[in-house]
Amino acid sequence: MRWNQWYSLRSYAKSSLWIVPFVALLLYLVVIRVVYAMDALIAWVPLFPWGIAGTQAMLQLIITLTLTFIVFTFGSLLVAIQIAGGQLSPRIIATTLLSDNAIRFTVGLFTFTLLFAAGVLARLETTVPHGVGGIAGLLGFSSLAAFLYLIDYAARLLRPVSIIWRVGEGGRAVIESVYPAPAEISSSPGNLPRKRPAPARTILHQGRSAIVLAVNLKALVAVAQKANAVVEFVPRVGDFVATEDPLFRLYGDVAAIDDRRLRGLVAFGPERTMEQDSTFAFRIIVDIAIKALSKAINDPTTAVLAIDQLQRLLRVVGNRHLYDEEIRDGSGEIRVIFRTPNWEDFVQLTFSEVRLYGAENFQIARRLRAMILNLLQTLPEHHRAALRNELELLDRALEKVYSLPEDLALARVPDPQGLGGSSGQ
Repeated sequence: MRWNQWYSLRSYAKSSLWIVPFVALLLYLVVIRVVYAMDALIAWVPLFPWGIAGTQAMLQLIITLTLTFIVFTFGSLLVAIQIAGGQLSPRIIATTLLSDNAIRFTVGLFTFTLLFAAGVLARLETTVPHGVGGIAGLLGFSSLAAFLYLIDYAARLLRPVSIIWRVGEGGRAVIESVYPAPAEISSSPGNLPRKRPAPARTILHQGRSAIVLAVNLKALVAVAQKANAVVEFVPRVGDFVATEDPLFRLYGDVAAIDDRRLRGLVAFGPERTMEQDSTFAFRIIVDIAIKALSKAINDPTTAVLAIDQLQRLLRVVGNRHLYDEEIRDGSGEIRVIFRTPNWEDFVQLTFSEVRLYGAENFQIARRLRAMILNLLQTLPEHHRAALRNELELLDRALEKVYSLPEDLALARVPDPQGLGGSSGQ
């Protein structure tokens, strides 16, 4: 199995609700036999000292309850997820909700309990297996407790603040993995684009048109080092690549490089994911903010919550070293050219659309200003020019929106709460 196939399989397993319940079904086939074998060897103390009729009633109740839990969970929760995706952003469904382990393992517990109780009921004869009956009863109580927990958990999970925070957590982890080195005080945009010789060979994308999800950089470096060549990855992670678009450009002695091997180191998919896409978390949070600012929804407070996370992520990015696109091997030779977003890309993605749709709202104007001033105070000097430019653009936008001097003065007050907590910065 090639690396990109393994990556796609792993990503599918992480974002599928049915995997854990299916594993619970397989686990039941083993556990039910082990428990009955142990029950024949051990004299269990009756946990539920009921006769045949009482045990049958308990098992039937457990089956009814767990079947109801499964139907309710899959039915109502999927509807709630779709509604949350429509109100916030459709991109949160696969990246945040379907991959939530609490939901998946709770449904797995319901499935295992249902099958276990049904298996015990089918084997119930003239005597009561006290050990097996006690385990079935404990599973039933556990499923009831898990269902009550799931209702509370889902209600908290589907709130905008929880969704935005989870996306922010995922974005922070990706940023730290894509940009592992901290920014130095004297850091400057090194390795600027330069004119390179004509490539010895260009490898085109031969699969379906799709989006680049991830690249196996270590394997790319190993391939280039073995051939004593340089491999340039043309698109960036998150870019759409059509069939026959350039995928790699090869420099140097490239005769020994296998095209199929290189293509197998790039994973494609129908939509972006956050595993290696450092800007996708920003994209999701900005989408939530501008949808909240739409005339149909008109929820600027949710947009302020989104800006809170954007400020957090932008500070993380601003404290990382962003500029290297040339990856070297252990001997210091350039082996792979791999482009990633720079500081200006992150700043423009964070501010442009939110400013465009939110400048006419006091909360957004004040929160954006507080965010810019905070970052100007906390980030290195070489990252402040882009922030000063955004502050100037915000001032110019406010002058066009607010005709009354009093409103303009109010909109220019930095406020980390949006409206009601001016910081006096």
